[in-house]
Amino acid sequence: MRKDEILAIYGTEYKEMTKQLLEKADLASKIPSRKSRIGVKPNLVSPSDASFGATTHPEVVAGIIEYLMEKGFQNLVMLEGSWVGDKTEEAVRVCGFDRLTQKYEVPFWDMQKEKGESCSCAGMELKICKAVRNIDFLINVPVMKGHCQTKITCALKNMKGLIPNAEKRRFHAMGLHKPIAHLGAGIRQDFIVVDNICGDWDFEDGVNPVVMNRIMAAADPVLCDAYVCHLMGYSVSEVPYIEMAQSLGIGCADWKKAKFLEINHPKKDTVIPSTRKIVALKDAVEEVESCSACYGYLIPALQRLKEEGILEKIGTKICIGQGYRGKKGNLGIGHCTGKFDYHLEGCPPTENQIYEFLKKYIEEK
Repeated sequence: MRKDEILAIYGTEYKEMTKQLLEKADLASKIPSRKSRIGVKPNLVSPSDASFGATTHPEVVAGIIEYLMEKGFQNLVMLEGSWVGDKTEEAVRVCGFDRLTQKYEVPFWDMQKEKGESCSCAGMELKICKAVRNIDFLINVPVMKGHCQTKITCALKNMKGLIPNAEKRRFHAMGLHKPIAHLGAGIRQDFIVVDNICGDWDFEDGVNPVVMNRIMAAADPVLCDAYVCHLMGYSVSEVPYIEMAQSLGIGCADWKKAKFLEINHPKKDTVIPSTRKIVALKDAVEEVESCSACYGYLIPALQRLKEEGILEKIGTKICIGQGYRGKKGNLGIGHCTGKFDYHLEGCPPTENQIYEFLKKYIEEK
């Protein structure tokens, strides 16, 4: 397939669909050698089943592995690092990737256990896990889903799983978009298989899946993300790291230049969500440089309070993020707001802890 093409296939037999998609894309011809070490990078942000809309379906990765092995490629690894606050090894087990390791004898590299090394990424120094440098051909397998801070997450942002936890925190302190764009220059994605089966269009951590039963393939991560913006109803300008990545020469940010080719057609129309919960909830929050996990647990906790009809009774902004370190205030969530009058400790605190803390705050006030 060409750089300007995006292939799509629909159905519910995810492993076989993936193999058919890769055959159509002629992936094998793009890999330099049968001896190349091929890395397969899923999204295992947290230990949650793929049906919740946050993590890559193991059937998709199984399809990639079987396709490659049938073509004579044997030097395969899976690699990923969950977000700060969860352990990759638990996500691997809960999401079923340990079974892939056992069945296919393909190792799983935990990037949370890898040291980072400083790399020049188009003029920005970023730390990337050392093991990434041992990959000859990288296949990115992101989930097409929403994100409470960047609106969408797909190909480019999925590379954050290949940096150390400390660097993930620093990305948020730098505003996310610019370092995400530069990371695209530091880690080359050779091929992308997008899990668009049932990603959550509101939250990176899932719960509200939108069933599409579609898997896509792309060769340009920037064009891929630009087209995802189009599919999810955002303009590309609303996700700044996409055009930033284009300016760095990583790919094309004009989704209209993509040639969207469907191998087959869906059997029934999908109901696309008309509203985004994050938009209705973010007005209750003052967020400065917050990490994805901390913010990601806050939003569903607020949703629970809203469903109970008591969210508006808080009466003050909820502060969250690294920007509040050492500062005083009224109501804060997470370790960074430790000097606030009312503060919930945790890095990050869980959704349930946040919900109980805010509900108690409302009752006492």
